[in-house]
Amino acid sequence: MNELKGRFAILLSCFLWGTTGVAASFAPNVSSLAIGAFSMGVGGLLLMLTSMRSLQQDWHLLWRCRVLVVVGALAVVVYPLAFYSSMRLAGVAVGNVVSLASAPFFAIGFECLISKKRPSFVLLLSLAIGSAGIVLLALQKGEAYTGAATNHLQGIVLGLLAGLSYGLYSWTAKRMIMQGVKSQSAMGSMFGLASIVLVTTLFFTGEQIFASQMSTGVVLYIALVPMFIGYLAFGYGLGFVPASSATLMTLFEPVVATVLAIVVLGEVVTALGWLGMVFILICLVLQLAFKSK
Repeated sequence: MNELKGRFAILLSCFLWGTTGVAASFAPNVSSLAIGAFSMGVGGLLLMLTSMRSLQQDWHLLWRCRVLVVVGALAVVVYPLAFYSSMRLAGVAVGNVVSLASAPFFAIGFECLISKKRPSFVLLLSLAIGSAGIVLLALQKGEAYTGAATNHLQGIVLGLLAGLSYGLYSWTAKRMIMQGVKSQSAMGSMFGLASIVLVTTLFFTGEQIFASQMSTGVVLYIALVPMFIGYLAFGYGLGFVPASSATLMTLFEPVVATVLAIVVLGEVVTALGWLGMVFILICLVLQLAFKSK
């Protein structure tokens, strides 16, 4: 029952994260890098502040896990910078797909190589079906994409770096939780430390963030709802779900983003896109119906 609650909490976080693309479209004058740094930075500070009691209680455990905390924080710093840079260099569709589709592979790799955990057949089957779905979504989006990619290869490399960092901080948080650290403490410590670096980068990239009421509302929404509330839910879910399964379930995020783009922005989804969403939903059903072993 707890694992089922954890999986639904992760799906909630994915739904909230899936709204960021549509929200950011209402602030075109703000750089995507600044949006990423502000949302993760401010969201990280809020996670740390709301976790203070838990952080105080787990102080000694966190000190024993200090290497994991630092590694996780560095991964949190890298993720938004690599993710948004990937979209700028390779295009929005390619950057999203490479980042999100690669994260489960890295998370499974960490669990197999470092945690010595063998992935279950259901997990591998879900990974194959979900990855096929995300590729189909990318293909349909690529047909309609008109933006200019300035350096496709560098964008793909940065997308892989984003997937690596995403998988790494998910695995790191899970490792801390397995060593007795509360999920709030694990997320609050990593994101709080990372926020110091991310907020600092706004001195170089954030001049347009508060240029208008619309841009202010957009960045505040992304920071407070998808990042803060979303990562609270994600941290709760990690307390009951393996990191590899959690990152695999985040394939729900591009489905949400695609549906919102259709409803709110009027984008058209091809048959490939709908087939991709069906594949990802099958992947999620498998994850919800079977416990990872």
